[in-house]
Amino acid sequence: MTVSRKHGVIALFVMIGALLAFDLSHSAPLDPLRAPAILALDSGQAASGAHCAAAPGS
Repeated sequence: MTVSRKHGVIALFVMIGALLAFDLSHSAPLDPLRAPAILALDSGQAASGAHCAAAPGS
């Protein structure tokens, strides 16, 4: 039996599905009230956690 491209794609989707199922079963549920704002424009919140948020010379 030869393995075709179709078999490879099916195996890939099965592995991705297994990874997602494992992650969802072992992670804490999301709390939308504690999530950071998607766009924090004019909210007074300072950017943090990214290299572009670092002050020059620090």
